[in-house]
Amino acid sequence: MVNEKSCGAIVYRKYHGNTEILLIRHVNSGHWSFPKGHVEGNETEIETAHREVLEETGIDVIIDPTFRETVTFSPRKDTVKLVVYFIARAKNTDYIPQEEEIADIRWVEITRAASVLAYDNDKLIVSRAKNYIP
Repeated sequence: MVNEKSCGAIVYRKYHGNTEILLIRHVNSGHWSFPKGHVEGNETEIETAHREVLEETGIDVIIDPTFRETVTFSPRKDTVKLVVYFIARAKNTDYIPQEEEIADIRWVEITRAASVLAYDNDKLIVSRAKNYIP
């Protein structure tokens, strides 16, 4: 059995009194989710999440390590993947998609995110994040 680990973040901003979160659409699968990627070398989970958000979107973030949610799934036969998500406040809001991996990026009002997200696990994380984002 192969174990993989990725880290990412539910990136948010306050916009005209609303809370919006950043969603990305993956080139390969076409589904909407959150920025995330594999842990490299001796990176911590937070370092990985910060690097992946910046690489995939061009957005620098402040990560809140007190919100930590995990998802486990099997992307392929004989593989188990653990994904760790944090909440992160965007320091800038203009994005630049990483062309090799990201087909589109969108700021979505947090109460509408469930209608865009593909997976129930992601919808559950947004539901938990709603109560946590200041």
